[in-house]
Amino acid sequence: MKFYKVRQKLVSSPITDVTAEVRRRLDAIGPPPQGPVAVTVGSRGISNLVEITRACGDWLRDHGAEPFVVPSMGSHNGATAEGQREMVESLGCTEQATGMPIRSSMECVKVGEVPTGHVWMDRHCYESAGVLVVNRVKLHTCFAGPVQSGLTKMMVVGMGKIRSAETFHSTPTPQMKDMLLQMGKLLVDSGKVWAGLAILEDGYDRTAELHAIPAAEILQKEPRLLEKHREYFPTLPMDAVNVLIVNQIGKTFSGTGMDPNVVGRRGTSVEDVEKPQVNVIACLELVAASKGNAIGVGLADFITRRLRDAIDEHKTFVNVYTTGDMQRGKIPATLADDADVFEKIRTRYGDSRWAVIPNTLHLDQMWVTEELAEELRGHERCEVEGNGVELAFSNGRHNLAFEP
Repeated sequence: MKFYKVRQKLVSSPITDVTAEVRRRLDAIGPPPQGPVAVTVGSRGISNLVEITRACGDWLRDHGAEPFVVPSMGSHNGATAEGQREMVESLGCTEQATGMPIRSSMECVKVGEVPTGHVWMDRHCYESAGVLVVNRVKLHTCFAGPVQSGLTKMMVVGMGKIRSAETFHSTPTPQMKDMLLQMGKLLVDSGKVWAGLAILEDGYDRTAELHAIPAAEILQKEPRLLEKHREYFPTLPMDAVNVLIVNQIGKTFSGTGMDPNVVGRRGTSVEDVEKPQVNVIACLELVAASKGNAIGVGLADFITRRLRDAIDEHKTFVNVYTTGDMQRGKIPATLADDADVFEKIRTRYGDSRWAVIPNTLHLDQMWVTEELAEELRGHERCEVEGNGVELAFSNGRHNLAFEP
């Protein structure tokens, strides 16, 4: 098989001075509460996360508050206080790096009720003078709606730990978009949230925009930020793929390991992603930063033995079980290595319309077979390089390299 390197031109709009922009945006919403202020950290894969978090802490301290970090990630990393602190530190947000103490607990305070259960808030957040909710705004992996992954979801699931995560994910998928707003309103109305700092990233996964929003305006303003995110969001440049090889999956790249909005599969009771149409998906490796959590592996049809051996079944189970979408945790057909995966798929499904991507977050480069290369030569965002490379393997791993 011959593969061709494709470079996709994504939207590039990085902020040159992230710290200055954090301070400028926070200045615009006025002074913070005096006393302890919680700053949420929890989503993986956010560019400049440490710099943004430290800038928030420094600004709060300069304005008389006493900031501290609260790990806010629902049921992730085993749903334990120690595991969530470890995860925050693995993101680089240590006490030394952020200049703030970390207060990690799974204890929650009930703030209200919805039809599927109680709504909870992390005890440290609840007992603080106010919460600064920090998160990236992006498309969600489970559902579509005016508000998806962002400030509201951080309040509802991140700050609510496993208890609110269970309440939210007990909602039937078609109603999730409404439940998120209902639970979010309860949390805003509690008076415990001071403000949000929304992060938008460009197509190259770099900080493009920052927006500081008073708590009372989060639910109204977040839909507009999600629409802006769509302008940056990287996707595959083709609508139909026979075989998609994903080099790495993991929580670093998507809450579901690989983004359903990129691969065309949600792994839920509602499959509403219309494009792309992908026939076969194979995944080769679980990124180390995922700490063994392989949620989303069930979206694949084939995986390698090295990916299978990297799975922490307990962490994966807790995350998948909390969402209720058990298909996402099912183990696909496991083959020895890359060579075995390519051979078995080629024998059964043919060798046309293949694409190989590094992961679902970084789509500025990919390898495709000749049919797709010809199709993409006329694509306004794509450049096909060279005369192609013959597929080969060394120690069972393919030779289609990606630049950092």
